[in-house]
Amino acid sequence: MERFITPSSREEIDVDAQVVFIGGPIQGADDWQSRAIDYLTTSNEKLIVASPRTLDMGKNIPYEVQVDWETRYLNRASETGAILFYLAKEQKHLCDRAYAQTSRFELGEWKVRHERDNVKVVVGIEPGFSNERYIRRRLSQDCPDVPVFDDLYETCQEVIKLLE
Repeated sequence: MERFITPSSREEIDVDAQVVFIGGPIQGADDWQSRAIDYLTTSNEKLIVASPRTLDMGKNIPYEVQVDWETRYLNRASETGAILFYLAKEQKHLCDRAYAQTSRFELGEWKVRHERDNVKVVVGIEPGFSNERYIRRRLSQDCPDVPVFDDLYETCQEVIKLLE
């Protein structure tokens, strides 16, 4: 069995598996998700990483299937593991959409769920991510126990520590 799943995965994961959902920008960002998957799966042999970035980005996943998959595994990670948000800076500007628009919404949602339900959330923000200063400030005000890092590997290390 693979140690990570994506919306194009066909297999189901064990009901007892510890899941880490990795949220953050896909469109316009570099493939930071592959680096996070490599680090997380080699650092903890028990966890399963749920990544919304499909391995075959040319594969057309219907919008509803993608959103429903993300919702399912965000909820699963909130129950059995943790949610890692990494806000990578924009590499390629796409004029037809705001950069990281879905990630920003999800981070706000899971910030509130952390406050209300104590969901395990760890955040990394790459220097140069737009509106970085505001996001850091709001997280420090509302969720001072949610760690925020500058580096992807430090963010992944904190998730591993949190789940031990």
